[in-house]
Amino acid sequence: MINRIKEICMETGEIIRAGFGKNFSVEFKTNESNLVTEIDKKAETHILNFIKKNYPSHGILSEESGEFNNNSEYLWVVDPLDGTTNFAHGLPIFAISIGVQKSGETIAGAVYDVMRDVFYSTELGGGAFENDSKISVSSNHNFRRSVLVTGFPYNIADNPDNAIELFIHFLKTTRAVRRLGSAAIDLCYTAKGVFDAFWEVNLHPWDVCAGKLLVEEAGGIVSGFHGEKIDIFSKRILATNKKLNSKMVEEMNKIIKI
Repeated sequence: MINRIKEICMETGEIIRAGFGKNFSVEFKTNESNLVTEIDKKAETHILNFIKKNYPSHGILSEESGEFNNNSEYLWVVDPLDGTTNFAHGLPIFAISIGVQKSGETIAGAVYDVMRDVFYSTELGGGAFENDSKISVSSNHNFRRSVLVTGFPYNIADNPDNAIELFIHFLKTTRAVRRLGSAAIDLCYTAKGVFDAFWEVNLHPWDVCAGKLLVEEAGGIVSGFHGEKIDIFSKRILATNKKLNSKMVEEMNKIIKI
């Protein structure tokens, strides 16, 4: 299945690259910060047609089209272009993210970093890979020397879950905090040890399904802000290497009390 997912990611990547930097239509979803382009829709159509043709009995949950055949044991969770704002503004940091669940458990995941032509993949119990090389989370245990990554929700003006205060707190207490604009790539970079931890609020299943399994199979931990177990529908996500997990939870709970 991973090989088939890789094929469709490569094909879809060609569609996205062909549209990058060109003129394309842009629409707003919830507000003017929440964009969707015609390229998002073309990419999604290509992926969904592939799934429906090759796995007709499987369910699909996709960012632009919603849910299809939700009674199936298998569920494909698809983000055809994670990082649309970057794409629309000519910033080459965006990805295709595809996760596959069986009976509610993610069994395979892939993230294709389109412009770098890098394919991240994982299968449950099989480790995590960047192209053909196995990857693992960082071994850093020094919180003060950690480099973190985060993102802001589209309704950041409402400051959900004290997102702004959390960002400021970690700016002051760690080596650096980055914001790339693609949760899928953030999770990949956490899985390969570039970042020591990632957190964000108000994400969606298609943002995290593949990346969550990548981090876990790379030796990391993915939890809620209090260290609790989460699934892909959870609205608070914290992904860390194991050595910094408890410290990140401790620091987050200085800001978030509920």
